Amino acid sequence: MQGPNTGPDAAVMEAIAAGNRVVFFDIALGGGGDDADGDEGKPLGRIKLELFVNDCPKTCENFRQFCTGEYTDPVTRAPVGYKNSSFHRVIKDFMIQGGDFLNNDGTGKTCIYGTSTFNDENLTTHKHDAAGMLCMANSGPNSNGCQFYITCKNAEWLDGKHCVFGKVLEDAGGESMMTVRKMEAVPTKGGANQPRYPLRIVQCGEL
Repeated sequence: MQGPNTGPDAAVMEAIAAGNRVVFFDIALGGGGDDADGDEGKPLGRIKLELFVNDCPKTCENFRQFCTGEYTDPVTRAPVGYKNSSFHRVIKDFMIQGGDFLNNDGTGKTCIYGTSTFNDENLTTHKHDAAGMLCMANSGPNSNGCQFYITCKNAEWLDGKHCVFGKVLEDAGGESMMTVRKMEAVPTKGGANQPRYPLRIVQCGEL
């Protein structure tokens, strides 16, 4: 809950006091290739995310365990989750999408519940009414897996179709949302809106 040179983040403490959980992504631009000689890319910043565990407990726990590495492969027991995955889709003034640690292209689905998908949970309490809302990506009703998106502005037409289960934390100095804005500004290629340079989650966990 604190950085190397700072005390506890008041926004993190407030979210936890409200009964919610807080996770983080450390984002880098580029690097990570097989021939990159260990290049970790250019650090863009940390995104802190408040999870609405009281309203969407199942969705939040799925996301949280993929952040912490608590969920492991049933066979190898290796941690499974978002670390070293990438954001595969960026649409300026709309959203950034990631979470496909299986294929890194938007086709992968899995969850912690022993199936590839799980049902929608609470589509009404929270809305796509601001930038920084954390939502489940899906391919229709009751098809949630590991993919998620963060809104870059309000997107009311998605209300009732995608579970809104968290938000970017308004942390000290605004680093979290500033990191989202840096990611939103990365140039893309092709009809799939794939970033020209990898947007990678180099570390993640719970605060």
